[in-house]
Amino acid sequence: MKLSLNKVVNGARLGVINNLGKNGDKILELPGCLLYTKTGSPPHLTHDTLQTIEGVPPVAHITLSSLAEHQEVLEEYKEGIAKFAGMPDTVLYCSVNDPVTPNPAGYNTNKTVSVWGGGGRLELTSQKFMAAQRALRADWFQCLSDGEVMTADNSKKRAKKSVDRSLVFLDECLQLLAQSEVLKQSVVIGAIEGGDVLEERLRSARETAKRPVGGFLLDGFQGSAMSRETKLSLISSITAALPEDKPRFMHGVGRPDELLDCIERGVDLFDCSFPYEVTERGCALSFKHCYNPDPETAVLDESETREEESNGNVVTEDPEIDRSGMTSFEICLKEKRFREDFKPLLQGCTCYCCRNHTRAYVHHLLMSKELLAGILLMIHNFQLYFSFFRSVRDALRDGKLSVLSEIIQRQASWSRFSRDKLFEDDIPETS
Repeated sequence: MKLSLNKVVNGARLGVINNLGKNGDKILELPGCLLYTKTGSPPHLTHDTLQTIEGVPPVAHITLSSLAEHQEVLEEYKEGIAKFAGMPDTVLYCSVNDPVTPNPAGYNTNKTVSVWGGGGRLELTSQKFMAAQRALRADWFQCLSDGEVMTADNSKKRAKKSVDRSLVFLDECLQLLAQSEVLKQSVVIGAIEGGDVLEERLRSARETAKRPVGGFLLDGFQGSAMSRETKLSLISSITAALPEDKPRFMHGVGRPDELLDCIERGVDLFDCSFPYEVTERGCALSFKHCYNPDPETAVLDESETREEESNGNVVTEDPEIDRSGMTSFEICLKEKRFREDFKPLLQGCTCYCCRNHTRAYVHHLLMSKELLAGILLMIHNFQLYFSFFRSVRDALRDGKLSVLSEIIQRQASWSRFSRDKLFEDDIPETS
């Protein structure tokens, strides 16, 4: 693969990765995301329904933790997970863990890294890890590393140990990669570890950059153990220490406002597990990301705002609904207020669900526990998320990333119980 940067604006990088796929005919635009999958399939969707979604990324994200227990089957199959899962032409990226279900801390050693699959804990040495990669045959894969799980009692000594172990794993895996004919075209993504200790993060970044890796994963920034200020300061320092000609990945960061924070500090690629998590909550993504609105559309938006306000639509909390994890960028279709709401999930959205169904119908499906609810929500959430990344790239190209960031940050502060008021006077329509 080859990364070409077209523009860099205050750290944010606009570019493209060329020569992807078996024929080298695929490209991945940056900043961007990878198609999140469960054991090789997009959650709730078949490959046919996936085709109804606009802007699907050309690179799919698989996780070793969910596939390691199937290693023997894949070794016998001998043609890799892409063909086994019915997507032979898709470029694959394999991470060690699933960002939706991170590993508990305290199980890694100097020789092994533990991952949790459906059958429980698996201990991976470098040899076992590379044997699994030979069975999967992903185009890119995150190297085995001692991921530093952020906790309040982490010490500098533990952070140093994390970096030391990860560099040893990286050297061992690169040596095994050089000996493998099956993986000769696979690209290793080196993990940057070190917790919240700046000097260890920088040591990890500089040492990893000396190895023949194809990109870098900024690991350990998911969750809330670190303050926003600490995270952003560390990310800025790490990306400044990395070479410019290789992509930077990040897992477990999915909210639009958090994505923009990271993009503005030089991160290129993210997983798209966030739309799946929103779907699992029975919610629909509901935010706007058009930084250059049509004046006529803005007038219509203002008119609809006044109409909703005149109806006195007061949102009340349903006590039986679990709201843990919900964000201000989504609406919960399980709420009773949607029983007779015949608007689309998001005005202006062109996804299959919004063109053909209403909030009331999806509410009914959720209450009836119909599988179709997850399908429709996943279609909507994926398409809106993919279009958001397209808007980020367009805003970078037009020099208006700060305008888009302001729009997103304003929506981040909205109350999660007032998401039906989507037409604020100064929030433009979805592109």
